[in-house]
Amino acid sequence: MSKTWILVAESSRAKVYKANGRRSPITEIDALVHPECRMHEGDLVTDTAGSDGGSVGQGRHVLENKISAKDHESLEFARELASYLESARTSSNFDRLVLIAPPAFLGNLRHTLSKEVMSLVSRQVDKNLVQKSPEVVRGYL
Repeated sequence: MSKTWILVAESSRAKVYKANGRRSPITEIDALVHPECRMHEGDLVTDTAGSDGGSVGQGRHVLENKISAKDHESLEFARELASYLESARTSSNFDRLVLIAPPAFLGNLRHTLSKEVMSLVSRQVDKNLVQKSPEVVRGYL
C-alpha cells in the first residue's frame, strides 16, 4: 500500500496530511507556520534603501530590493517546506505527494523542491485550502 502525503500550504502556514487509502479519511500529521509572512511589509524592512558607499564613480548609489520582503519570506517558507519534505522523503515517510496551495505559492514550492521530491508529486491543486477541514481537502483529491 502506498504512503501518500498531502501538503496543504500558503505563504505563512502549512498542514501535512496522511492518506491511508484512496477513499479513507485523511489525518493531519504536522502543522508548520512561518509568522514572518504575516507581518506588514514595513515591519520586515528598514526605513531606507541601502547604499553602496559611492567611493567610485558619480557618488552614492541607492540599492533597491528586486523582491518585496513579503515575497522573500514566502520563498523562505517554501524552502523550509522543501527541506522538510526532502528529509521525509529520505526517511521513506511517503512515496506519493499531493501539493495544494494558491497559485503563487505553488510556484514557489515547485521552484524549491528537489527533483527527487518532485518526481513523487502525483497531483497539484492550485487552491488555498489551508484553513479548510480535512473533509473539504479530501474532496479535492
